[in-house]
Amino acid sequence: MKTKDHITNKLREAFAPESLDVTDESHLHEGHAGHRPGGETHFRVYIVSPAFEGKSRIERHRMINTALAAELADTVHALAIKAQAPGEAG
Repeated sequence: MKTKDHITNKLREAFAPESLDVTDESHLHEGHAGHRPGGETHFRVYIVSPAFEGKSRIERHRMINTALAAELADTVHALAIKAQAPGEAG
């Protein structure tokens, strides 16, 4: 299973999102720190979930980082996050 699939599955399980998009952007970072042959090192996450209601941006990022702790400690070098509660998405 690809890293993108692991990330997607963990976020779905942890946050039951209304919307979720996980994009592997590793190809954009070739030659930069953390890039490895084969990619799967740099990801962008866009997620909308009721779990984020009343939470600050930092709290939301911490929640996601906690859910993906294993990936961040191993294969994922960078994770860009846009986390919103329903009604905030525009």
